[in-house]
Order: sequence, then C-alpha cells, then structure tokens
Amino acid sequence: RERERSEASRKMGVEGGDGHGDGPLFETTVAKGRTAYKLFAGSVLVGVCLIWVYRATHIPSKEEGRWAWLGLLAAEIWFGFYWVLTQSVRWNPVYRRTFKDRLSHRYEKDLPGVDVFVCTADPTIEPPAMVVSTVLSVMAYDYPTEKLSVYLSDDAGSELTFYAMLEASGFARVWIPLCKKLELEPRSPAAYFRQTSAPPTDSIADEWWAVQKLYKEMENKIEVASKLGRIPKDIQKEHKGFLEWNSETTSRNHPPIVQILIDVGDPNSFDNEGNVLPTLVYMAREKRLDRHHNFKAGAMNSLIRVSSEISNGQIILNVDCDMYSNNSKSVRDALCFFMDEKNGNEIAYVQFPQMFNNISKNDIYDNSLKLTYEEFHGLDGFGGPLYVGTGCFHKRWSLIGNKYKEDYKENWKSSGNKKMKESTFVVEGKAKVLATCIHEDNTQWGKEVHA
Repeated sequence: RERERSEASRKMGVEGGDGHGDGPLFETTVAKGRTAYKLFAGSVLVGVCLIWVYRATHIPSKEEGRWAWLGLLAAEIWFGFYWVLTQSVRWNPVYRRTFKDRLSHRYEKDLPGVDVFVCTADPTIEPPAMVVSTVLSVMAYDYPTEKLSVYLSDDAGSELTFYAMLEASGFARVWIPLCKKLELEPRSPAAYFRQTSAPPTDSIADEWWAVQKLYKEMENKIEVASKLGRIPKDIQKEHKGFLEWNSETTSRNHPPIVQILIDVGDPNSFDNEGNVLPTLVYMAREKRLDRHHNFKAGAMNSLIRVSSEISNGQIILNVDCDMYSNNSKSVRDALCFFMDEKNGNEIAYVQFPQMFNNISKNDIYDNSLKLTYEEFHGLDGFGGPLYVGTGCFHKRWSLIGNKYKEDYKENWKSSGNKKMKESTFVVEGKAKVLATCIHEDNTQWGKEVHA
C-alpha cells in the first residue's frame, strides 16, 4: 500500500531556533561532502572511460570471441551512459526544512482553504473499504476542519463506493476527535489498527476500544455489501443519494453525480465532541460510451471545477485511493513553502515522495523505493522534483489557466473555504453541470498548459 511521506518533516525534531520569529517559513541547505563526492564521481568516470578505450583498442582480430567482445563493449557503453545520467540527481542535492511554528504564529487565523482530491476508478480493484480509509486519513489532518474539504472522484460511478463514503461520514464523527486527542499516526484507521493492537494509554482505553469496534463494524458492512454487489433496499431508503442510480447505470455509462455528504454550513455537521467536521463530497463525473474521458486527468479537471463551486480552496492536494498520509502535519509543511513571504510566489506545487511497503509476500527487505526518495533531493537541486501524479499540493491559481508573474502575490487572507450561500440541493445541481461530458467541448480546458 502506498503512503505519502513528508519530505520536509524528515528533521522535524526541531521547529526552528528562533521560536516564533520573523524568519522564513522554510530554509534550504545543500548536502555536505559534495566536493568529496564529485572527486569520487570524477575518478569513476575516468575508470569507465579507460574501460571503453581498452575494449575499443583490443577487439579480437579473429572471428572467435569478437562478437562477445563487441557485445560487452556495447553493454559497458550503455551502462556507463546510464551512470552519467544518474549523476544529475546526486550532483547537487538540497534539503528543505520547514518552520511550522512560524506559520501558525503568523497565519493561523488566515490559513487558506485546502481541497483534497481522492481518485478511484474500480471498486473491484480498489475495494471501497480501502478507499474510505484513505478518505478518513485526510479528513483527520491537523488542520482547521472548517477550511478542509475532501472530494472523492469515483470514475466507476459505483453505488458501493457511495455507500462506503456514507458509512465513513458517520464514522468520522468518532475517528477524527480520537486522532486529535491522542495525536495518532498514521490517521488511516486501517493502517493504524493494523499496527496498533492496544490503546496508548489506560485513561482513554474504553473510548479507544469503542472506536475500534465501530471501525470493524463499518469495515464489515462495506465488505459484505461489496461481496453481494448491491446495497440492501432498506439502506437505500436512508439517503437521497441512492436515487441517482438505476438499472441502466454502468461504470461506463452514467449521468453526473454530486452528493455533499458533510457540509460545514449544516448545523448537524459536528463530531461527537461538538467540533465542525470537514466538508465531504462524493463525485462521479458523467460518462458516455461515445466519449473519451481522459482517465485520471479528466477526473482531475472535473474535480477542479466541481470544487470551485462548493469550497474553492486555494490549495489542492491530490492523492490516490490506495494511499494514506503518515504525517498529519503535511498540509502545514506544504503551506510553509506556499506562504513564505520571500519565495512563496515562485512555487506552484509541493511534491511529496511516495513510500511503499507490503509490496509482495516475498518483499523481506521492505523495498520502499528509498532510492527514489533520495533522488527527490537531487532533482530539487535542479529546480524541483517532477509532478508524479499523486501526493502533490498545488496552488489552485496555477491550475486554472493563469500565467506566472514575478510580481504576483497570493492574497491568503481573502479566503478560508467558500461558504455556500445556497442550499445543498441547489449547489449539487450547479456542480453536476460542471461534471458533464460536454462541459469541455469547444474549449482549451485540459488541453492547454500555461508556463
């Protein structure tokens, strides 16, 4: 299962030497020992070149063994060339350190709205129980809940996934307060209860066991429904959202569906301790057999439009449904880059590396792609890592057709999350229009990228 890991929080033992000072929100340091490494790399390059010269000047004159020799020469040229390319990510690695205390001191009351996009496409390959655990992990971020909105894009348009989301919206009322009370990590209930078998403290043992029991019950309900392949009639009557499905609905042919399961403006949208819950939205964009839907990119386009009608957060995080955040403060890490007074206007996105575990039963060495994680620092030294398609925070401003301007300054105080002034039913209707197949017709939406 994939996990999102905060690159900026690797050294989070110290939050900054000057406490709540006026310094930058992040600092950049160059890796030590670069001169020694460059000398070492230079000596390796000399050795590789000498091998090439030896191979080229000692080709056997006789037919016997010549082709094997030339094959070795070709292989050594290729591997030498590959080695040279890999030096680009080892030549000048840099490390970033964030100061979240400074962020809180200056901007806690003016933090921007954050919209989290979770994408799923097939309830068979991506079980709904796994999907909602991912959703719950991002709903439990250490961030003001009234400024946090979570959207699930279900490209299969499956009522099984919708039912799982409905169950998760109820479980969130007990899970989020527990996470914040005990500062639990990770905040994916599936990952947490898999790693932890007993309460961290006896003083809250009864509540901990009760929440674990509720999670197991929720998980069991979702898995039973998934095995049956349908939702029982009595459950369908409990929520108006099930009216969106009928006998003709399929994963490749269905109308747009937008259901706001938790609305921060609703007086009933509170957890068991009276705190506001994050906004939670289920979306299945329209699909028709005669239209190309551009896979995940198409889903992201629809999410950007739909979220602009509901919450319009200034920051967007997109994650895959089989991921979870193992650092509840990663939102604040990202904001340290975006909101830095000096360099924040130059940053369009903050990419977090993925870490993998439990890849297979034979993965006895926990091959977590740690090499790739280290290469992120090398790419950062040459202007920043590539967008890898998930685990990435974007400024909404950079995704809606705006061109970079050196003098542009984001007005962070202008927005928390958009407050819905109309009824949920009306907003859902407007959002559905933005998730139709024809919305992008005769436009450059999703086709043109501004530099």
